[in-house]
Amino acid sequence: MLDTNTISYIARNRSPEARRRFKEAEYQSPVYVSAISEAEVRYGLAKRPQARLASETMQEILEQLTILPWTSNEAYAYGLLRARNERLGIAVGALDMLIASHAVSQNAVLVTSDAAIAKLSGGPKTINWANDLRTN
Repeated sequence: MLDTNTISYIARNRSPEARRRFKEAEYQSPVYVSAISEAEVRYGLAKRPQARLASETMQEILEQLTILPWTSNEAYAYGLLRARNERLGIAVGALDMLIASHAVSQNAVLVTSDAAIAKLSGGPKTINWANDLRTN
């Protein structure tokens, strides 16, 4: 499952390594994205309506992905994950927690460069395709 930052790196060709791995992965198995990440992407595009080329490129990327809906299963995983990490004093952004929960509920590896998600107790397994960039 791709995190929002990874989708952005691929679409904007900011990380040649992430783009290469995406191209390889799409031939091997479906590449998933949470509907939450799709919402973040669409919000970013709506903030910049003048960026037509970026919008077209992002739309092409989204069309290659299987977008998973947010359901009661994800809500259940979210409740457990957030409560566990709050007890431990571990916090991540609200949307990042939703995306991490979605990956947990799907038993999916989350492709992200967000180190905070990797620190979640009981969070998803994470990998970073954009390891050619300096990230948070």
